Amino acid sequence: MSIDRAVIAFAGFMILASLVLSQIHSPYWLWFTAFVGANLLQSSFTGFCPAAMIFRKLGLKSGNAF
Repeated sequence: MSIDRAVIAFAGFMILASLVLSQIHSPYWLWFTAFVGANLLQSSFTGFCPAAMIFRKLGLKSGNAF
């Protein structure tokens, strides 16, 4: 799996998990959904993505997303 796909999968998982938690536990979990979305948006403009840096340190290789 490439870093690009790992970041997309991780973001998708975090969004779905926070939506589930907002329904089960507290609606304040929707702030986490907003944070993930904002991070995806800023990384599309700046190229800085903390998740990609972590996945790179874990040994994933760069590659095409699709």
